[in-house]
Amino acid sequence: MSKTLTEIAELLQASDKKMQLIYAFNGTGKTRLSREFKEIIAPKEDDLNCAEQAPLSRHKILYYNAFTEDLFYWDNDSDADTEPKLKIQPNTFTDWIIRDRGQDQNIITNFQRYTNNKLTPQFIEQTKQISENGRRVNISTFPEVKFTYERGTEHTPPIKISKGEESNFVWSVFFTLLEEVMEILKEPDIDKREDDYFNELEYVFIDDPVSSLDDNHLIELAVNLASLIKSSECNIKFVITTHNPLFYNVLSNEFNNKWCKNPETQPRVWNYKPNQCQKYRLNKSIEEKFDLIELGVKTPFSYHLHLLSEIREAIKNKQVRKYHFSFMRNILEKTATFLGHDKWESLLPKVADNSFDSYANRILQLSSHSAHAGEETGEVEENDKVKLEELVNFLSSEYGFLKLEAEGDQ
Repeated sequence: MSKTLTEIAELLQASDKKMQLIYAFNGTGKTRLSREFKEIIAPKEDDLNCAEQAPLSRHKILYYNAFTEDLFYWDNDSDADTEPKLKIQPNTFTDWIIRDRGQDQNIITNFQRYTNNKLTPQFIEQTKQISENGRRVNISTFPEVKFTYERGTEHTPPIKISKGEESNFVWSVFFTLLEEVMEILKEPDIDKREDDYFNELEYVFIDDPVSSLDDNHLIELAVNLASLIKSSECNIKFVITTHNPLFYNVLSNEFNNKWCKNPETQPRVWNYKPNQCQKYRLNKSIEEKFDLIELGVKTPFSYHLHLLSEIREAIKNKQVRKYHFSFMRNILEKTATFLGHDKWESLLPKVADNSFDSYANRILQLSSHSAHAGEETGEVEENDKVKLEELVNFLSSEYGFLKLEAEGDQ
């Protein structure tokens, strides 16, 4: 039975798995799911103001999603100051990781790994007064970042980086924070830990950190993240959601591998085994209900087979919509690239004069370029439905696409 996002979040919380990996199409509700999950783990209390909410959330859950980037914004007042700088909303995390833990250089290293080793963030330190035990004391805070290109001992004037580079920077701050938290929490004796800041942490929820990365850096990020999770020596549970098939598959493969702290020790003590990871696909219905479908433990998620399975299911249940033609075109485009064709139309069936099927070409062109979201779920003419089924059968026979008999076979 389909569920609400709150019910899906409750299912994730009830799991005893160290790692839960979820694939979902864009627009399915991954970011909303992360918020629902956070509200279950650390609900807001109506009698507390916003400033008092942060420590409550911090003690139970860390989460990275689209709202994390909202903590960072550009100062565009070019009349008052010609130097562009990235402002940081007041929060406890960035000051802790930079001021208290001194991890600014590791943030820079992580950022340059995914961008350019010459593009360098500069954290601008400021002093502010706070009340502590009835006294006013000065503390350091880091509310701004400037970016320059370093060339030996010289550097360029501050620049405004791209949106993709900005996303990578935000992820680098979060990942460095996560690395430091895992390092502190590996000490099992609470009294011996270097810091008690995250002693009550239970969950880490990460939603799609790879939207602006090329494939090489995406794979590197996935491997680094999986290694950190598998090597963690605490009881923190992780949830990762993504719409990117490559990111999902790399993580899936990484979580299929065991990990031990010291491979030379006999008998080996495994910190992580594959049965500690549960994999899912999140589906959304037109009625805004959701299904969390378990995927196979060992087999990576097959994007093309999933799309074909979705189309076949729609044909079988007489529920074909225009977006299913977009699925078909997506399959054709990716397959054409893989096979070395210049155009996806080259994969269409041929008609009597040995030319490509113009009717199939036309309906795929028209149905996959909707200007309005409402049109994507509109009615489809019967002739077009028949042609779609012919294309599915043609692809399956001509190019050897497998047919998924059940979701659990993936």
